[in-house]
Amino acid sequence: MIDFIGKKYWFFIVSAIVIVPSILSLAIFGLKPGVDFSSGTALTLHFGNEVELSQLREGLAKLGYDRVVVQPAGEGDFFVRLQEISSEESKKLKDGLETELGSTIEITSLYSVSPTIAAGTVRNTAIAIIVASIGILLYISFAFRKMPKPIRWGICAIAAICHDLLIVIGIFSILGWATGLEIDALFVTGVLAVVGVSVNNIVVVFDRIRDNLRRGVSRSFGVTVNCGITESVGRSLNTGLATLFVIVALYLFGGVTTHNLVLALLIGIATGIYSSLCIAGQLLAVWERGK
Repeated sequence: MIDFIGKKYWFFIVSAIVIVPSILSLAIFGLKPGVDFSSGTALTLHFGNEVELSQLREGLAKLGYDRVVVQPAGEGDFFVRLQEISSEESKKLKDGLETELGSTIEITSLYSVSPTIAAGTVRNTAIAIIVASIGILLYISFAFRKMPKPIRWGICAIAAICHDLLIVIGIFSILGWATGLEIDALFVTGVLAVVGVSVNNIVVVFDRIRDNLRRGVSRSFGVTVNCGITESVGRSLNTGLATLFVIVALYLFGGVTTHNLVLALLIGIATGIYSSLCIAGQLLAVWERGK
């Protein structure tokens, strides 16, 4: 049997090594907002002829769009984000680029977000995360209501979920500073999906711990928790790794517009497997010993 509880402080140190830089990056750099969280226009351009990224940037600068974000989207496509422009201005931009680059261009997607809508998106995102956290706390406390101190189980679950969210959001903050990666509405979808996956993993582990407590596996709460975690390893790894294989395939072969969603899921699911086995139960054991 793997001694998950005996190695709990090593697990906490590993988490701290990842979380501390994430918190520092969030405090210093924050997150780089995309069109969904700040007013602007996003376009996906398809070029008939082969065009280099540097050529496109130079062409946009000549047309007066020097503060833009340009990302390759594969198969001759580029994702462009710039200040909010009208449909007439986007047509002029397309015509100007065709003249500058000598290539036919097709705008395959275009959407704009006003400052009012962007502010509302930020507010609704914060509300959604707060409501989800309260709901999870109440749900787990109710599900384990027959255990001593059921609210303790809910708080440990929330702590493990916050662990996952801090890592996901922190890595996006670091990538935003290092590579200019922006967050969008799909990033929020990914974060909320990570919360759901993490809750599922944690409940499975907690359920095994509860069963072991009922069966009286050991008088030691730490040993009981360790048995529950060990019994959950196979299930957590099998389902988690199977999901990760699909997510990796989506990231490699999916479109650039879904990269934020897929990347958030990729980081969050991997972190969720770790936190359910190495953080949540250990927090329960530490709290019990502290009593």
